[in-house]
Formats: sequence, C-alpha cells, structure tokens
Amino acid sequence: MLLHFATFLLLAALIALVWTDTQSFRLPDKITLPLIPAGLAVNIVLLDQIWSPLIGAALGYGMLVSVELGYRYLRGIDGLGRGDAKLLAAGGAWCGAWMLPVILLIGSWTALLYVFLVGLAERRAPDQTTAIAFGPWIAYGIFMAWFFHAFGAPFQLVF
Repeated sequence: MLLHFATFLLLAALIALVWTDTQSFRLPDKITLPLIPAGLAVNIVLLDQIWSPLIGAALGYGMLVSVELGYRYLRGIDGLGRGDAKLLAAGGAWCGAWMLPVILLIGSWTALLYVFLVGLAERRAPDQTTAIAFGPWIAYGIFMAWFFHAFGAPFQLVF
C-alpha cells in the first residue's frame, strides 16, 4: 500500500513538472530536488535498496550535465537545461542506475516521435532553432521505468 502511495506522489510531481516545463521551459528546483531524497527513501525503506539508487542519482545528474556542457562547448548555445539533469538524477534515485538507459531511451524516442508528428502536422521539418521541452519526455521515461522497477511488470505492458 505504501508503494502505491509513493507511486501516486511520484506521478503527481511528474505531472506538475510536465505542466511547468511545457509552459515555461523550466523544471523548478522546489519540485525536482525533493524527488531525489524521496526516491532514495522509498528505495531504502520499501524496496531495501541503497547503492543502485545512490549511484543512479549521481550518474543521472552527471550524464546530462556532461551532455549540456559538451553541447554548449561544441555549438556555443544552450541545448539542455540543468533542470533536465536534476530530473534525471531524481529518476536515478527512484529507479536505480540500471534503469537510466531505459529512462533516456524512452524519453528520447518519445521526444523524437513528438517532433516528427509536429513536423508532419505543420508540414515543415524541424531545424536547429526548434526548441522542445525535454523534461516531459524524461518524466514519461521515469514513470515507465519506475512502474517496472517497483512492481516488476513485464516491460512491454507499460511501454
């Protein structure tokens, strides 16, 4: 029952982040940062795991900060925000390190599908100046990965 309540809280926070990011291209710290210790606590208390969530939080943050800084260095413009890195850190804290590739794969593929469908609808190809909020797609990946991590559901049923 507590695991279901934790899942509801995670979903509520992710929905708030999706709404905010689509409206403002911002992922507020007041929502993303508490998700990190909350995910660690849920894993420690309810799932008896500590190392994978700790490593996942650190690795998730570090990976996207590296992408952010590398893109800025190569292109001279921002392409990813620090809020995305904090959100992936939260995903690592909730789902563990081994689910980070799954979160990013789901997030990236759904974001690409979205860009493709918007391009079809608008009858124009996206270009280098086309901006999309990546947070909603990371959030979707986190929730799908969490569902699998927490409940052990066959992955093809939740994707």
